[in-house]
Amino acid sequence: MSDRHLKLLLIDQDPIFRLGLGVALEAIPNLEAIASVETDTVALQILAEIAQEDPNQLNLVVLEFGNGRSTTSQQLGLQFCRQLRALYPNLPILLLSSVQEQGLLLAAKHIGVNGYCPKGTPLTELVAAIQQVADGGSYWFEHMQAITTPNSSLLTPHSSPLPFFKLRNNLHLSGIAHIDATLAAVTAQLQVPGLPVLDRAILAGRRRELLAARWLLNRLLVSPQERQEEPIPVVDDQPLTASLSSAIQQQIVSPLLSPGILQSALFADCVNKLQFPLQNVTNIPLEIDIFRENKKRELLYIILQKLAEQLDELRTFKIEINQLCEVKATLLGDLWQAAITDFFGKFSRVKLRNKNIEIVNLLLQNAEIVQRDILNKIPLVYELYCYLLFQTELNIDNNSYPVVSAEAKTQALMILENLLIQVGNGVVQPLLNSLADVEEIKQNFYGRKLFSTREIERFRNDLSWKYRVRNYIDEPKAVFESRYDLFVIAPRGIANTSVYAPRNQELEKLSNIPLVVTLLLEFSDAIAPRFKSLLAFVGSGMVFILTQIIGRGLGLIGRGILQGIGSVSLAEKNFRRNSDRSK
Repeated sequence: MSDRHLKLLLIDQDPIFRLGLGVALEAIPNLEAIASVETDTVALQILAEIAQEDPNQLNLVVLEFGNGRSTTSQQLGLQFCRQLRALYPNLPILLLSSVQEQGLLLAAKHIGVNGYCPKGTPLTELVAAIQQVADGGSYWFEHMQAITTPNSSLLTPHSSPLPFFKLRNNLHLSGIAHIDATLAAVTAQLQVPGLPVLDRAILAGRRRELLAARWLLNRLLVSPQERQEEPIPVVDDQPLTASLSSAIQQQIVSPLLSPGILQSALFADCVNKLQFPLQNVTNIPLEIDIFRENKKRELLYIILQKLAEQLDELRTFKIEINQLCEVKATLLGDLWQAAITDFFGKFSRVKLRNKNIEIVNLLLQNAEIVQRDILNKIPLVYELYCYLLFQTELNIDNNSYPVVSAEAKTQALMILENLLIQVGNGVVQPLLNSLADVEEIKQNFYGRKLFSTREIERFRNDLSWKYRVRNYIDEPKAVFESRYDLFVIAPRGIANTSVYAPRNQELEKLSNIPLVVTLLLEFSDAIAPRFKSLLAFVGSGMVFILTQIIGRGLGLIGRGILQGIGSVSLAEKNFRRNSDRSK
């Protein structure tokens, strides 16, 4: 072991294995496991936080392919490795897994995984592998030499690999890594709301070119034997040539297009966007605005993580698509409750009027109010769950988007971001109602500008007016205009946008003040054109009268007065001249 201090991130679904490995590595000098996590989502969150603080503080990722047993889990692990290589191309990856399938290991190697050790490897050998991979090398377990010659059973004992095999393999890996990194950057740019049409077209063209280049590189720099074991990558754009069309059709039935892959890719994009500033740039106050930015980001991360766990649980219990609509409210309530529990801590307490109050129990008492005012009004939740669980098309914004299209991913990402922000508002609302002015809460969560009691009360008053305006004006107007307003995360902060969606059923149920608002809007639409034309006619008539009649009359009068004054002045001059002559 060298003197270099190495910091590792461990990812494995088995908590006993993570604990045992962590304890074993603690005894090794210059080795430190800075985090040990269970899911890919949590790992992406930690990596994003590390990248923001200091990218050099992490030297290696050690991971397992899902649970290492099911094919779906292994494919998800393979896709996760692909995402890691695209997002963090310089971060070494060591596969510590019970997987032994040569095709899967070869695919991992082609993606850019730097090393492999089977579980059960002696600790000294594992430490050597960690050191070698972290230093920029590669390490593949010596008993798995067949990985480098996948058709080794056809070779004689004295056979050697194809000429220039190592050079070709290195070129292939470096090229794929560069293309994947560029592709991730272009895809992230395409997710920005409000992108000009020309810029979007240029970026979409670049994305198709990169996908085609990756496909061609895989065909040119991979041997026929390796190509048989190579997993087909996910492609969600149409190819540039007819020759690629058949390959795309093959990819549509690939297991890599499982719902878990869609979720993993979507959540990874969301994690990336959570690195943007989270300042509210709209004119609509949000409950989460009272938090300082790091707490706001932490809350949204937790909600995303709990949503991932909830989706995994729904898949485990094999929920049917027709059941989703019935349990939607329950799912949102459970997500809200789990986020509160994790964010504040299940047993956290605060001192209030000489009593130690359990924060979570107090906040959960507001479940009915939060469900009614916030959670039940989050739009397009059913569509998002169906998209992630059953790969259904997204029917949004007056369009139907195929599940593998970039447009569907963009729409789903906006709905997901709005869901995170609204559930976050639901987490903060009971805190503002019950514990808003508690000093410990202010010091731990609030932004510095909202410490004073006066600023907190102003903030709460703004929120109260927001709900009044939303319930009586904004919401009926949005229903009448067949649209949903969404909060999204843009490069400049939290922004708002709207998408088209038919809301006829809600329109029929409007009553009282919201109904009056829609009637006024309809009345305005009915009379506005006529009223405007009448005003235009009256206005033109008034202009004619003022300019042609009154204006000319005043002009004539003024000219007569000026002429009269001029005549009087001339008479006076003549009189004076005659007087001077007589003298």
